[in-house]
Amino acid sequence: MSSIRPLIPLLIAAGILLGGNGLQGTLIALRGAQEGFEPSTIGFMGTAYFGGFLLGCIFVTRIMKAVGHVRSFSALAAIAASGTLMLVLIIDPLVWSAIRFATGFCFAGLFTIMESWLNSGVQNHNRARVLALYRIIDIGSVTGAQFLIPVFGADGFTIFAIMSIMITLSLVPVSLGDRSNPTAPEGVKLDLARVWRISPLACIGCIAVGVTNSSFRTLSPVYAEQIGMSVTDVVTFISVGIIGGALIQYPLGHISDIWDRRKVLLLTATGSMVAALALVFLAGTSTLVNFGLVFVFGSFAMPMFSLSAAHANDRADKGEFVLVNAALMLFYSFGAIGGPLVAATFMQRLGPQSLFAFCAAVYVILILIILYRMRARESVPASKRGRFIAMLRTSTIFARLARRPGNAEKPPSAD
Repeated sequence: MSSIRPLIPLLIAAGILLGGNGLQGTLIALRGAQEGFEPSTIGFMGTAYFGGFLLGCIFVTRIMKAVGHVRSFSALAAIAASGTLMLVLIIDPLVWSAIRFATGFCFAGLFTIMESWLNSGVQNHNRARVLALYRIIDIGSVTGAQFLIPVFGADGFTIFAIMSIMITLSLVPVSLGDRSNPTAPEGVKLDLARVWRISPLACIGCIAVGVTNSSFRTLSPVYAEQIGMSVTDVVTFISVGIIGGALIQYPLGHISDIWDRRKVLLLTATGSMVAALALVFLAGTSTLVNFGLVFVFGSFAMPMFSLSAAHANDRADKGEFVLVNAALMLFYSFGAIGGPLVAATFMQRLGPQSLFAFCAAVYVILILIILYRMRARESVPASKRGRFIAMLRTSTIFARLARRPGNAEKPPSAD
């Protein structure tokens, strides 16, 4: 515990910031629907957010190298807090899209700074405990903050002010509670072609997960609102899906350490497809049925990025862990940028259930690719597989790029 104590201020800041970000993602969709924004408009805002997030992941290391961790964090938090207040001051789709792009950039940088700071402050013997604690804070903050919406309502100024306050308060523990001076990050060259050669299936899997998970995260509040759920039920619907993915990720990861990971990927893609189709054809407007099915959907859909990354690392050479996972994050982001806009277009033309019909279609394509790759290549022997690592936050990958140079090429087992 004594080795973790210096990191407590960072973990507190993480909890505040993660809650504010999760709250904003849901509120944007709900408030946008109340303001009469079309689903395609809300989807475009999701695309803008993930576009900014991608650029933030790429450029934040340069910012940290120029001015350090604390100043970088302060500047990005100030921009994100100001943008949050602008959302309620200027209610316009184009302005909101621009703000979502900027906040996506800021949040990517903020998460990467915090996670790289945490990584630089722990040793191998307690790294797993710290990251596990961080993931617990992640899930708890994101799901808990959702329920501020039914308490304060989505239609006024108050909830936006609370979000801005949360982002601003994250500055306090970072500024006052940690006097360390982490080493500036070293640049890492990304080689997408090399990672594609290592595992085409992992790259395609990450693109597919980016398409579906970003669509779900951006548009599930719109789906729930359009089928008649109350505000409380909307945030519960979203939280149940996230919790399902968090709970089932570790058992699936353990199974994938024993079985051919491609079989586990096939299982998760099939389970996600079946759950998505059930939400289309069986859930209807029943609140409880929707809750149960989205729990199943999240249980299978959310772990697929981690499984794809583990499969790629099984085939990578020693010392390529950071390269592989950073490239897979980019593939994920490519899908995440396009997914919400395409899914929203279907929702606008065909109704709310088409969100999950779109996701099911993506999973069908992924299933066919998995089956093809299983025939085209032998599986990795169990003795040569690395240990599965759950990645609940995709920005964690870029945090690894920002470790001290001496830790930059730790293999998965080091965590």
